[in-house]
Amino acid sequence: MERRARQCAEYILKTGATVRDCAKHFNISKSTVHKDVTERLKEIDLLLWGEVRQVLQKNLAERHIRGGDATRRKYSARKVSKK
Repeated sequence: MERRARQCAEYILKTGATVRDCAKHFNISKSTVHKDVTERLKEIDLLLWGEVRQVLQKNLAERHIRGGDATRRKYSARKVSKK
């Protein structure tokens, strides 16, 4: 579990990935990734946890923007296919 938590944390730091992206990359559930990088990592490596926490906070703050972009692309694709 410790190794997995470190791997997820390093991947998130290196790529700026979301929890969902990290879960997809390592083929594990997003709940597992979230628990690894928010709870387990804090006990393993406090410095690494702090760095990952900043990336996760940034992702959380930008979440509404990514959601809006996805919706825009979805409906743009529908318009193109109807023509």
